[in-house]
Amino acid sequence: MTEPVQLSGQTGVVVRAHIVRKVLSNPMGLLSILVLATLAGMAVFASILAPIDPNYANIGKTLAVPDSVNILGTDGIGRDIWSRLVFGARTTLLSAVLCAAVAIGIGLPSGLIAGYYNGKFDAVASWFVNVTMSLPGIIVLLAVRAAFGPSVWISMIAFGILISPGYFRLTRTAVQSVRNELYVDAARVSGLSDASIISRHIFSVVRAPIIIQTASVCGLAISIQSGLEFLGLGDPTVPTWGVMLNEGFKNVYLNPTILLWPALAIGLGSASLALLGNAIRDALEDAAKIRQRRGSKRNVTRGQAVPAGKESRGTRRPLADVEPGTEHHLLKVSHLGIGYPQADGSIKKVVDDVSFHVDRGEVLGIVGESGSGKSQTAFSILGLMPGSARIVAGSVQFDGKYTVAPGDDKVDQETVEPLRGKRISYIPQEPMSNLDPAFTIGHQLVRPMVKVLGISKAEARQRALQLLSDVGIVNPERTFTAYPHEVSGGMAQRVLIAGAISCEPDLIIADEPTTALDVTVQADVLDLIRDLQNRLGVGVILVTHNFGVVADLCDRVVVMQNGRLVEEAPVRDILRSPQDPYTRTLLASMLEGKEPLTMLVQPAPESPEASTNEAQREAVR
Repeated sequence: MTEPVQLSGQTGVVVRAHIVRKVLSNPMGLLSILVLATLAGMAVFASILAPIDPNYANIGKTLAVPDSVNILGTDGIGRDIWSRLVFGARTTLLSAVLCAAVAIGIGLPSGLIAGYYNGKFDAVASWFVNVTMSLPGIIVLLAVRAAFGPSVWISMIAFGILISPGYFRLTRTAVQSVRNELYVDAARVSGLSDASIISRHIFSVVRAPIIIQTASVCGLAISIQSGLEFLGLGDPTVPTWGVMLNEGFKNVYLNPTILLWPALAIGLGSASLALLGNAIRDALEDAAKIRQRRGSKRNVTRGQAVPAGKESRGTRRPLADVEPGTEHHLLKVSHLGIGYPQADGSIKKVVDDVSFHVDRGEVLGIVGESGSGKSQTAFSILGLMPGSARIVAGSVQFDGKYTVAPGDDKVDQETVEPLRGKRISYIPQEPMSNLDPAFTIGHQLVRPMVKVLGISKAEARQRALQLLSDVGIVNPERTFTAYPHEVSGGMAQRVLIAGAISCEPDLIIADEPTTALDVTVQADVLDLIRDLQNRLGVGVILVTHNFGVVADLCDRVVVMQNGRLVEEAPVRDILRSPQDPYTRTLLASMLEGKEPLTMLVQPAPESPEASTNEAQREAVR
């Protein structure tokens, strides 16, 4: 009742605090912050940290080793390396920030305007962007240096202009992808100005990519600036890491450590910027989910009940309003429809009015030819549909909770995400394509258990080895340490099954789990799924086009054709007395139980004598 003023203010504080906590809880984010804070501290307090003027040359002490006065030694003309390193941090980091600021100042506003309005501005801006991108960057920077002298600030301004098209294209593409979304249209209808829509609704889509781009640009600016100065195109009187790199290379055989320190600073700075950008992006995405969750709760907290049957799209019904009689089903799909928008504005339905349920300990087969909507239905349960897909009708409930409520046009990711991987797992087809070749099998089994179950790596490792043994792998330790390319297809499918049951799910969705396997391995995998289902009591949805697999494994069968459910019955009834003509056609297409084809034998060629005798008989006739 008292929500209107207080909650909105508290939400902003909570979200901002969440972003900070999320970044700090990310090990890479925390490490990058510490490194960048150290470098920034060197830059800010350079005057205090540097014991000697960075340009003071002690000719009598060149290439000196570290001592109590020169803690990192001296360079080729006797200048203190430590003093030049900390003062170089100031110039190098500020010039990188200047470059990013120029690029953002040009590319971001122009990209927002061009993407939102299109029209003549978009055409003119795109033309300038194409011209700018066609210019050879290094030649332009050399020309700027020749015209204005060796100024690091002017060089970075010029470089910022050269890379601003990257911001323009990134922003423009992101804006064009959302400008026609329904929530933007709703903002227009509500009377918000274009400036408000761009700043509040559109910019949130661009923000995360801009952060990543900025981190990369800052690292690139440091590298470009250092590269130019390494080539001798910088001002030797201004201490920067690039100038130090040039000096160190000249004396690399006399004192290699002179080259080490600036190279280490450049590498640490660039890597930390990239890692920090990724950490902030992840935190912003989580913060956006918090805002959506709080916004969806406002109708309930205000005490305004939504009349039954009057839910608008995107309005979540309280769990107390779950349809009576459906709670005992593990999964219930009711009159589900899925479609894709077409160029003419229409919606092409790929799934239409599909209803079924799955109980605990039951195996449901979804059968149909390719394109019948089997996989689309399965992906809607998992919440993994493409971004353009729309729920056009129906609902999906898992364990009594709506993941697609009546009237929703999207899967509720806030509900599905905690379920996916923990309570609902997935066994894909083509096992070799679903294992990351860059990581060992053990890593890909352990990581989900650590994240989802919250157990230690050591416990997850023991659990993974036991799972590999449970799925029939003879040498679990060897498979655990192997990479995907080092195992066979059947072994890889067993690994995926082990991963699917690793977090103790209640429902397993198996999408053509035996398609890419030979007949012998298919039988082993089916036996394994049956054994695990009986032993663990999980519900299983088996998506397939093979009635042989259905007969071997399923309790009930759903037959789909052209996106519609044409028949549902226990497996014995389907196999013995199918009611729908399409089901009978599918069963008739199976090879099992049919007479084998006779061998094709090529007739032997006739002898010349036989041909002559045949010609004579024909002449007599």
